Amino acid sequence: MVSLIIGNKGSGKTKRLINLVNEAVERSNGNVVCVEKERLLIYDINYRARLVETDHYNVSGYDAFYGFLSGIVAGDHDITDILVDATLKIGGRDYQALAAFLKKVSGLSKLADQDFTFTISADESDLPKEIFDYCEKI
Repeated sequence: MVSLIIGNKGSGKTKRLINLVNEAVERSNGNVVCVEKERLLIYDINYRARLVETDHYNVSGYDAFYGFLSGIVAGDHDITDILVDATLKIGGRDYQALAAFLKKVSGLSKLADQDFTFTISADESDLPKEIFDYCEKI
């Protein structure tokens, strides 16, 4: 399943994501991964969650981002949840490219039986409607 936390800057998306990471760590029988653009959440998330920074690996753009997530999934079959902060800062503000990216991630989620959650800093009305065909807003 692919879940989205949508809202404008300052609406509490990251705080909600931190809570979801910590909850996932408590309930998961596997591994939880938190992906962020740069190291900001190190003191906020449970130490048992794996924190990965995309800037450390020079990831930018949705194609590279999808490959990065696929590599994480392929490298650890025990992952149950992958939660991502600052999606648009990593991939870009091209909403059509975001929609194509999320569609591919939805397929990856089904293939690997893993849940993905993304924060998206935008108005819901600005996003392509087809995103909600394969993602749910939480």
